[in-house]
Amino acid sequence: MGKLDGKVAFITGAARGQGRSHAIRLAQEGADIIAVDLCADIATVPYPLGTAEELAETVKQVEALDRRIIATKADVRDLAAMRRAVKEGEAQLGKIDIVLANAGISVFGEDGSDIETPWNDVIGVNLTGVYNTVMAAVPSLIKAGAGSIVLTSSSQGLKGTGGVGAPGNTGYVAAKHALVGLMRTWANWLGPHNIRVNTIHPTGVNTPMIRNKLMEEIFEAFPEAIEATRNLIPVPWVEPEDISNAIAFLVSDEGRYITGVALPVDAGFAAR
Repeated sequence: MGKLDGKVAFITGAARGQGRSHAIRLAQEGADIIAVDLCADIATVPYPLGTAEELAETVKQVEALDRRIIATKADVRDLAAMRRAVKEGEAQLGKIDIVLANAGISVFGEDGSDIETPWNDVIGVNLTGVYNTVMAAVPSLIKAGAGSIVLTSSSQGLKGTGGVGAPGNTGYVAAKHALVGLMRTWANWLGPHNIRVNTIHPTGVNTPMIRNKLMEEIFEAFPEAIEATRNLIPVPWVEPEDISNAIAFLVSDEGRYITGVALPVDAGFAAR
């Protein structure tokens, strides 16, 4: 018996990284999964994003746990697409109980020739995309009279460490801070419906967002960036499973009275 038996989880950014890890961890606890990913690159993002092949691998790993999964290629910036993903997933798996608004991008570095596009891309995915994800799914949770929502923020949603004025980085920090505001207002809105809303705030996670060639070059060129992102516990990053374990607790009955909380899983970064 898993602590999420009979539940259905709607997860964005599920092709790889934290999203895949969340899908696997919740499936281990008995949940079925509605998985969404863009499965395409975004021009301003300086590292490859998830692919259709990686989303298929997420499907394979969830099915290996004897759980059902419906995977859809969709852009979180497109509310209509998110509503279709919810409708199609629920038609096959049943009502949604859990929403993990996980999809996100990082646009680092500085390009003085264009300050608008990097900002808009990051805000579009990391903030508007989260709004769209929740608004597409929340009518089902309200109708059911129960549910749990977790928004993936960041340690940079609690601090502005390392700011350099670059539009992509600034947009990232702004969006991740804004998710705390969304969480708090939604917790007040949805609490009377027995729907809990929390944010989770990872430090650097061992995924392609930080483990890529450009990020390595930035750290080599600016060693002070390493100090700015240092954790209190002496680890350079945490694993996706560390975040997934915290989420599995939050969305289960073990966390049934936890709502309106910004939870760091950050090896002490926010305490520095």
